[in-house]
Amino acid sequence: MRIVGWMTAAALLVGPQGAAAQTRPDQRAFFDLYKELVETNTTISQGDCTMASAQIATRMKRAGYADRDITLFSVPDHPREGGIVAVLPGSDASLKPMLLLGHLDVVEADPKDWTRDPFKLVEEGGYYYARGTVDDKAMSAVWADTMIRLKAGKPPKRTIKLALTCGEETTFAWNGAEWLAKNRPELIAAEFVLNEGGGGRLDEAGNRQLLAIQVGEKAAQNYTFTATNPGGHSSQPTPDNAIYELAAAIRAVQGHRFPVRFTDTTRAFFAATARTQPGPVGDAITRLLADPRDAAADAIVSRDKAFNSTLRTSCVTTLVKAGHAENALPQRATANVNCRIFPGETVDGTLAILKQLAGPKVAVTANQPVRPTAKPPALDPKILEPVTRVAAKHFPNVPVLPIMSTGATDAVFFGALGIPVYGVPGMFVDKDMSGVHGLNERIRVRSLYDGRDYLHDLVLAYAG
Repeated sequence: MRIVGWMTAAALLVGPQGAAAQTRPDQRAFFDLYKELVETNTTISQGDCTMASAQIATRMKRAGYADRDITLFSVPDHPREGGIVAVLPGSDASLKPMLLLGHLDVVEADPKDWTRDPFKLVEEGGYYYARGTVDDKAMSAVWADTMIRLKAGKPPKRTIKLALTCGEETTFAWNGAEWLAKNRPELIAAEFVLNEGGGGRLDEAGNRQLLAIQVGEKAAQNYTFTATNPGGHSSQPTPDNAIYELAAAIRAVQGHRFPVRFTDTTRAFFAATARTQPGPVGDAITRLLADPRDAAADAIVSRDKAFNSTLRTSCVTTLVKAGHAENALPQRATANVNCRIFPGETVDGTLAILKQLAGPKVAVTANQPVRPTAKPPALDPKILEPVTRVAAKHFPNVPVLPIMSTGATDAVFFGALGIPVYGVPGMFVDKDMSGVHGLNERIRVRSLYDGRDYLHDLVLAYAG
């Protein structure tokens, strides 16, 4: 999961979150699946997504799925990065399938840095702690659990597909979602996809503040800045210095502000946010919606780093390497510039702007791999209405907002197939993102089980 920017938005405060026991038999069965998945190490460096996929397949077969309904996939040069696709046939052939998408891989976690073993599920103080408790094993476990529960009942009207893949968290990893889209598109063909990227926010006391459905995302792209020079002895410096030239280039990137852009999603998000933000910020948002070129309004709104990133393409220097000896003039200096490109803008267009900023003495190249640019899906009432209706049942009075992720997910690989992808809400996390991608990742016990119930009912609402 790529961290989203809506987490700083102001919203209505409603009911508190309390502790929840596994009181129902279906909750205990879900916990067993969730615990096994979380405690299976699926980092790219040492883990095994193929093993995790096989564990889920075993549970699904035990629930009655036939071999023909389950596809376990991998490739010879990445044997531990496999995934699973499963199909629950529907009764109405006139309805196109829906796809439940999740990823099994997790961000690296060094046990020496954690308070608890990151690959052992620990319940403490009303939380479950471990790597992947949120991202993305909470949703992946819910999707697999939902498929198992639905198998025991009357077939849904709409065919439901499940795809749990590996490689989402690492740019250079083999990516299962990309492989399916290119090599087995028939397995994941669907009218729409329900994915990560949405969610819910809690305040410090555990009060639910808002729910968000992700409708679109920015594209992640890295660029390399390179300055070169013959170098020489440091006792005789010259004005031409690779480090200084690189520094000037990255300072130019720092000072550049890309223009304000809106999609249908971000316009709806900011319009709703303006109504909850009285005073100068709300007024500035309203002015910016009317005129994206209003620099004064932009300056006020963009003080919030999440708002700023939601409004435009953003680029930031993340890595720098220079020099070869402490007593020599640098012959080479490089920097990585990480950009999050606004929908509708391109990798090549952003490259052209970065080259202008860098100047003639610094070369700029787009790093491989160049991922597809995500296509924003429509604010489709057929998708949004069930999200809101089911939320009103499970989370009364909590507002639901459409958001654009300032990061990126595996949704980018479905654009070529013409399949819209939506990041659905349901899982509430703490204001600090509950340690996602960081130390001591956690989820409130109550949030997990309430989110599971919501997502199960949401699937039923779409499937019939």
